[in-house]
Amino acid sequence: MKAGWTLDDIEWDRFDASKVDPEVVKLVKAGALVEHNGADYTDYLCNVFSDDPGFQALARKWGVEEVQHGQALARWAQTVDPEFDFDAAFTRFLDGFRPDVDATESIRGSRSGELVARCIVETGTSSFYSAIAESTEEPVLRQICRAIAADEFRHYKLFYDALRRYLEIEGLGRIGRLKIAIGRINETEDDELSYAYYAANLFGREDYDRERCHQLYMAPVYRNYRRQHMEKAVAMIAKASGIRLYEPVRRTVAAVMLNRIHRQADKFEGARAA
Repeated sequence: MKAGWTLDDIEWDRFDASKVDPEVVKLVKAGALVEHNGADYTDYLCNVFSDDPGFQALARKWGVEEVQHGQALARWAQTVDPEFDFDAAFTRFLDGFRPDVDATESIRGSRSGELVARCIVETGTSSFYSAIAESTEEPVLRQICRAIAADEFRHYKLFYDALRRYLEIEGLGRIGRLKIAIGRINETEDDELSYAYYAANLFGREDYDRERCHQLYMAPVYRNYRRQHMEKAVAMIAKASGIRLYEPVRRTVAAVMLNRIHRQADKFEGARAA
């Protein structure tokens, strides 16, 4: 898919219902809510970088593309499940989880820290959509996820280029960058993804349980990761953290992490069966 793609570029007529995985549908519904929330994060970034019009312009373009990701995923989910009310689910999501869009300073302590965190987010999303694209047999979802993954790799570069510029101004060191990177990785266990899963799939059927929803979301996510996804993610995390990992080390770290998340997927299977 070319950069600057639109919903009209998706070959919707190739949809094959026989190739749909019900567990992946739940992930797509949740993902649609998170991606569609790009407008809020755009406002936040523009506030944090209030005196940098060049970065603000890039952030606004990023936000438009994020919203389109949500639209594409939502349309696919509604093709699978015509009863899925995306607008209602998105409203529920915002009611239960919303970033502080009025903040004028980064919650990471500096602009450099904010950009490190954004690089980590793009690492996660690019690897997630790459994994879904390579694991699904449904041709339309594969096309959508490949297009989104390509966007997310470009978004990583956008934030990394800005990070390099702000490192010269603020001088955030490697240890500080690594701490922020690890902290942002750990935030995958916070309410954003868990509540998105709940709002899209479980609202009205049971009360919100963050830990249960986290497990329900992450079990199939982790199961779809393969060696190549983890090696790429490790390289991107190291780059954002200012750490140079030689290939043998990168492969070893990726193998350890992959083994860890596959074991977590096994552990989380109990939540899916409950």
